[in-house]
Amino acid sequence: MAMGLGFRMSKEAAGSHAVSFFLGAALPTALLFFLSSDRLGEGLSSISRSWGNGPAGGDDANEVMFKGLADLLPKVAMDDRTVIITSVNDAWAQPGSLLDLYLDSFKNGEDTAHLLDHLLVVSLDARGFDRCKAVHPHCYLLNATSVDMSSAKPFMSPDYLELVWTKLVFQQRDCDMVWFRNPFRHFPVYADMSCSSDDFKPSRAPLDNPLNTGLYYMKSTNRTIEMMKYWRAARERFPGQHDQAVFVNIRHELVGKLHVKIEPLDTVYYGGFCEYHDDPEKVCTVHANCCVGLDTKVHDLKDFAADWKNYTSLTPEARQKGGFKWTYPTRCRDSIGWRKP
Repeated sequence: MAMGLGFRMSKEAAGSHAVSFFLGAALPTALLFFLSSDRLGEGLSSISRSWGNGPAGGDDANEVMFKGLADLLPKVAMDDRTVIITSVNDAWAQPGSLLDLYLDSFKNGEDTAHLLDHLLVVSLDARGFDRCKAVHPHCYLLNATSVDMSSAKPFMSPDYLELVWTKLVFQQRDCDMVWFRNPFRHFPVYADMSCSSDDFKPSRAPLDNPLNTGLYYMKSTNRTIEMMKYWRAARERFPGQHDQAVFVNIRHELVGKLHVKIEPLDTVYYGGFCEYHDDPEKVCTVHANCCVGLDTKVHDLKDFAADWKNYTSLTPEARQKGGFKWTYPTRCRDSIGWRKP
């Protein structure tokens, strides 16, 4: 998952740094945001004004909202200027909650531990920021809204919608996901945007798959920068809906009007509680979709994390015998009355 967005930097930073984002995960998880060097000079303020954020004199407002970000990103970036970003609040950052699960999954995954050096955790409140600093070296406090973001918000409540749209402004997702393998290897290189799906069938046309924004990869191009403006502006047309629902409603417009190339991600590699596959040799990430409630997400994600540790502790001979099955995500599916079609 990724998107194009020009962050305002100093002239020195703009001349030497092009930053990419991999925005990962709580009510999903990730975005790969390739920010090409020719976009850095645009400045965040122009985009914020076009999205209706902040006053007309947006430069000062955005210097406050994103203060220190331009200096922090190059320190976290990989050699190819990629940064992994996830977001938390106090509830998600509590010990044993989503942040701990998310960080531990990097440590216990295959070819993922080194990615923690390039993970920026964005906190939506001060308490979450303090907790982040206690467990991870790269944390950033986002001063983006007047809404109290420290508690778990009821699904689709006004505060919940404000939270998810605040995250969209910053181009990031939350940490209700676990990583088992490096997910970069399976992103299609030709797509402007690749995003996860509730269920995936390669026989469908790409946009006929039920897309979600739990995990998405986006390159920074003129098309995707315009896409983000269009996506944000579309909120006015679909009041009371969160970012994923708006995206689903406008996906054909994004392709038809802006010529954005959007591809779904195969649930064999990028699974979720809506659809997953009992093939631990291929799985990269698992997202707690089809699930309502923080405690519910934590419970079922912990089961999957324990299943993974049990599997990776087996000998190669034991793995080859097969028969692996994930623990059924009963609480999550029951939370939405899920029934297999």
